[in-house]
Amino acid sequence: MAAPNGAHTWLVLSKAARSVSVRAHESIAKSGLGTTDFAILEALLHKGPMPVNAIGKKLLLTSGSITTAVDRLVAKGCVERTDDPNDRRIRVVELTKEGRAQIVPAFERHEKDLEQIIASVLTAAERTTLVDLLRKLGTSAESER
Repeated sequence: MAAPNGAHTWLVLSKAARSVSVRAHESIAKSGLGTTDFAILEALLHKGPMPVNAIGKKLLLTSGSITTAVDRLVAKGCVERTDDPNDRRIRVVELTKEGRAQIVPAFERHEKDLEQIIASVLTAAERTTLVDLLRKLGTSAESER
């Protein structure tokens, strides 16, 4: 049997990513947070306080989108903005106690949901191989741009 060509490989990859993404979005919706708000809170939980523009770059959001989302999270009491002590032009965003209380259980549920989706199909060795192959493919595709 011949190896699948590039177009077929992309189609299978795209369909799998879409299916898993739908399940991931359903998992996030259980938390009562939107996908963008969840992603911002999760980034702050795991990376600590970050400048607004760094969050936007990490999540691939425009400056307008990240500003709107951070404004929304500030209004909800989930995050606060402070001036960077070394450069007052930079605004740093960090989780509040309320934000941490919301994202910690939400992320734990999300992590369990994704583990159930993926571990029910792939062994640990298969997951390791898949991640390695996807990184290789992504790095190569990015470097050829």
